[in-house]
Amino acid sequence: MSRPRSAILYVYGLKGKETDRERHRVRLVVLAAVFLVLSGAVGKEVTKMSALTIESPAFKENSDIPKQYTCDGKDINPPLVLRNTPRGAKSLALVVDDPDAPVGIWVHWVVWNIDPGTREIKENSVPPGALQGRNDFRKTSYGGPCPPSGTHRYFFKVYALDTVLSIDRNSTKNDLEKAMKGHILGEAQTVGLYKR
Repeated sequence: MSRPRSAILYVYGLKGKETDRERHRVRLVVLAAVFLVLSGAVGKEVTKMSALTIESPAFKENSDIPKQYTCDGKDINPPLVLRNTPRGAKSLALVVDDPDAPVGIWVHWVVWNIDPGTREIKENSVPPGALQGRNDFRKTSYGGPCPPSGTHRYFFKVYALDTVLSIDRNSTKNDLEKAMKGHILGEAQTVGLYKR
Protein backbone atom coordinates (compact mmCIF):
# COMPACT_ATOMS: atom_id res chain seq x y z
CA MET A 1 0.00 0.00 0.00
CA SER A 2 1.32 3.46 -0.90
CA ARG A 3 1.99 5.97 1.80
CA PRO A 4 -0.46 8.85 2.35
CA ARG A 5 0.63 12.13 0.65
CA SER A 6 1.01 13.85 4.03
CA ALA A 7 3.45 11.16 5.12
CA ILE A 8 5.53 11.57 1.95
CA LEU A 9 5.69 15.35 2.39
CA TYR A 10 6.66 14.91 6.02
CA VAL A 11 9.50 12.54 5.07
CA TYR A 12 10.94 15.09 2.61
CA GLY A 13 10.54 17.98 5.01
CA LEU A 14 7.85 19.67 2.90
CA LYS A 15 4.87 19.44 5.18
CA GLY A 16 2.65 22.48 5.88
CA LYS A 17 4.42 25.84 5.97
CA GLU A 18 7.68 24.29 4.77
CA THR A 19 5.94 23.27 1.52
CA ASP A 20 4.84 26.87 0.94
CA ARG A 21 8.35 28.12 1.66
CA GLU A 22 9.84 25.67 -0.85
CA ARG A 23 7.36 26.74 -3.51
CA HIS A 24 8.29 30.37 -2.85
CA ARG A 25 11.98 29.54 -3.22
CA VAL A 26 11.31 27.79 -6.54
CA ARG A 27 9.39 30.82 -7.82
CA LEU A 28 12.28 33.12 -6.86
CA VAL A 29 14.80 30.88 -8.63
CA VAL A 30 12.66 30.80 -11.79
CA LEU A 31 12.16 34.58 -11.75
CA ALA A 32 15.89 35.15 -11.26
CA ALA A 33 16.68 32.87 -14.20
CA VAL A 34 14.20 34.69 -16.45
CA PHE A 35 15.65 38.05 -15.38
CA LEU A 36 19.19 36.93 -16.23
CA VAL A 37 18.14 35.67 -19.67
CA LEU A 38 16.27 38.90 -20.45
CA SER A 39 19.14 41.02 -19.13
CA GLY A 40 21.55 39.23 -21.45
CA ALA A 41 19.27 39.78 -24.45
CA VAL A 42 18.79 43.46 -23.64
CA GLY A 43 22.52 43.87 -23.11
CA LYS A 44 23.24 42.44 -26.54
CA GLU A 45 20.66 44.72 -28.13
CA VAL A 46 22.12 47.80 -26.42
CA THR A 47 25.59 46.85 -27.64
CA LYS A 48 24.27 46.47 -31.16
CA MET A 49 22.42 49.78 -31.06
CA SER A 50 25.41 51.67 -29.66
CA ALA A 51 27.81 50.87 -32.54
CA LEU A 52 29.60 53.83 -34.12
CA THR A 53 27.72 55.23 -37.15
CA ILE A 54 28.26 57.82 -39.87
CA GLU A 55 25.67 59.24 -42.24
CA SER A 56 25.02 62.33 -44.31
CA PRO A 57 21.82 64.40 -44.29
CA ALA A 58 22.70 65.30 -47.90
CA PHE A 59 22.23 61.78 -49.31
CA LYS A 60 20.93 58.38 -48.25
CA GLU A 61 22.99 55.20 -48.11
CA ASN A 62 23.83 53.98 -51.62
CA SER A 63 22.09 56.93 -53.26
CA ASP A 64 23.37 59.80 -55.41
CA ILE A 65 25.64 62.43 -53.92
CA PRO A 66 24.36 65.92 -54.85
CA LYS A 67 26.35 67.66 -57.60
CA GLN A 68 27.50 70.52 -55.35
CA TYR A 69 29.74 68.09 -53.43
CA THR A 70 31.52 66.93 -56.61
CA CYS A 71 34.05 68.34 -59.07
CA ASP A 72 31.10 69.27 -61.29
CA GLY A 73 29.76 71.60 -58.59
CA LYS A 74 31.29 73.53 -55.68
CA ASP A 75 33.60 70.62 -54.82
CA ILE A 76 32.96 70.98 -51.08
CA ASN A 77 32.53 68.24 -48.52
CA PRO A 78 28.99 67.14 -47.66
CA PRO A 79 27.72 67.40 -44.08
CA LEU A 80 28.32 64.29 -41.98
CA VAL A 81 26.74 63.12 -38.74
CA LEU A 82 28.61 60.87 -36.29
CA ARG A 83 26.90 58.91 -33.52
CA ASN A 84 27.84 56.52 -30.72
CA THR A 85 31.56 57.17 -30.50
CA PRO A 86 32.99 54.41 -28.26
CA ARG A 87 34.00 55.27 -24.71
CA GLY A 88 37.71 55.68 -24.37
CA ALA A 89 38.15 57.17 -27.83
CA LYS A 90 40.83 59.88 -27.87
CA SER A 91 40.36 60.91 -31.49
CA LEU A 92 38.53 60.15 -34.73
CA ALA A 93 39.86 59.74 -38.26
CA LEU A 94 38.01 60.06 -41.56
CA VAL A 95 38.80 58.67 -45.00
CA VAL A 96 36.81 59.12 -48.22
CA ASP A 97 37.78 56.96 -51.18
CA ASP A 98 36.54 55.51 -54.46
CA PRO A 99 37.27 51.81 -55.09
CA ASP A 100 35.89 51.99 -58.62
CA ALA A 101 38.54 54.29 -60.10
CA PRO A 102 40.32 52.89 -63.20
CA VAL A 103 43.73 53.07 -61.47
CA GLY A 104 42.51 51.40 -58.28
CA ILE A 105 41.32 52.98 -55.03
CA TRP A 106 41.31 56.78 -55.37
CA VAL A 107 41.57 58.75 -52.13
CA HIS A 108 39.44 61.91 -51.88
CA TRP A 109 39.85 63.01 -48.26
CA VAL A 110 42.07 62.12 -45.30
CA VAL A 111 41.44 63.68 -41.88
CA TRP A 112 42.67 62.71 -38.41
CA ASN A 113 42.82 63.91 -34.79
CA ILE A 114 39.16 64.87 -34.93
CA ASP A 115 37.84 65.57 -31.42
CA PRO A 116 35.98 62.42 -30.24
CA GLY A 117 33.16 64.64 -29.03
CA THR A 118 32.43 65.71 -32.61
CA ARG A 119 28.88 64.87 -33.61
CA GLU A 120 28.71 66.75 -36.89
CA ILE A 121 31.09 67.78 -39.65
CA LYS A 122 29.38 70.64 -41.40
CA GLU A 123 29.30 71.24 -45.13
CA ASN A 124 32.51 72.79 -46.48
CA SER A 125 34.33 72.58 -43.16
CA VAL A 126 36.99 70.73 -41.20
CA PRO A 127 36.49 70.05 -37.47
CA PRO A 128 38.51 72.44 -35.27
CA GLY A 129 41.92 71.02 -34.41
CA ALA A 130 41.75 68.23 -36.99
CA LEU A 131 44.51 67.69 -39.55
CA GLN A 132 44.11 66.93 -43.25
CA GLY A 133 46.43 64.66 -45.18
CA ARG A 134 47.28 64.44 -48.85
CA ASN A 135 44.68 62.93 -51.19
CA ASP A 136 45.22 61.51 -54.68
CA PHE A 137 44.59 64.94 -56.21
CA ARG A 138 47.84 65.85 -54.39
CA LYS A 139 45.95 68.31 -52.19
CA THR A 140 45.56 68.48 -48.42
CA SER A 141 41.83 69.07 -48.60
CA TYR A 142 38.59 67.45 -49.70
CA GLY A 143 38.35 66.47 -53.37
CA GLY A 144 34.85 65.60 -54.52
CA PRO A 145 33.67 62.74 -56.72
CA CYS A 146 34.97 63.14 -60.27
CA PRO A 147 34.62 59.81 -62.12
CA PRO A 148 35.79 59.69 -65.75
CA SER A 149 32.63 57.78 -66.68
CA GLY A 150 29.95 55.52 -65.25
CA THR A 151 28.72 55.23 -61.68
CA HIS A 152 31.28 55.12 -58.88
CA ARG A 153 30.89 54.39 -55.17
CA TYR A 154 32.30 56.77 -52.56
CA PHE A 155 33.01 55.37 -49.12
CA PHE A 156 32.95 57.77 -46.17
CA LYS A 157 34.73 55.89 -43.38
CA VAL A 158 35.18 56.97 -39.78
CA TYR A 159 37.48 55.37 -37.20
CA ALA A 160 37.43 55.81 -33.41
CA LEU A 161 40.95 55.60 -31.98
CA ASP A 162 42.34 55.13 -28.49
CA THR A 163 45.09 57.65 -29.17
CA VAL A 164 45.90 61.02 -30.73
CA LEU A 165 48.10 60.52 -33.79
CA SER A 166 51.48 62.14 -34.33
CA ILE A 167 51.98 61.95 -38.08
CA ASP A 168 53.10 64.51 -40.66
CA ARG A 169 50.53 66.92 -42.09
CA ASN A 170 51.26 65.64 -45.60
CA SER A 171 50.54 62.03 -44.62
CA THR A 172 48.57 59.87 -47.05
CA LYS A 173 45.82 57.35 -46.43
CA ASN A 174 48.47 54.60 -46.26
CA ASP A 175 50.41 56.54 -43.63
CA LEU A 176 47.23 57.03 -41.64
CA GLU A 177 46.30 53.35 -41.80
CA LYS A 178 49.75 52.35 -40.53
CA ALA A 179 49.48 54.82 -37.63
CA MET A 180 45.97 53.59 -36.73
CA LYS A 181 46.96 49.93 -36.60
CA GLY A 182 46.28 48.51 -33.15
CA HIS A 183 44.41 51.63 -32.02
CA ILE A 184 40.97 51.23 -33.61
CA LEU A 185 38.11 50.98 -31.10
CA GLY A 186 35.34 51.13 -33.68
CA GLU A 187 34.67 51.99 -37.30
CA ALA A 188 31.73 52.72 -39.58
CA GLN A 189 31.02 53.77 -43.14
CA THR A 190 28.37 55.14 -45.43
CA VAL A 191 28.36 54.99 -49.22
CA GLY A 192 27.27 57.55 -51.79
CA LEU A 193 27.11 57.28 -55.58
CA TYR A 194 27.98 59.64 -58.40
CA LYS A 195 27.65 59.19 -62.15
CA ARG A 196 29.02 61.11 -65.13
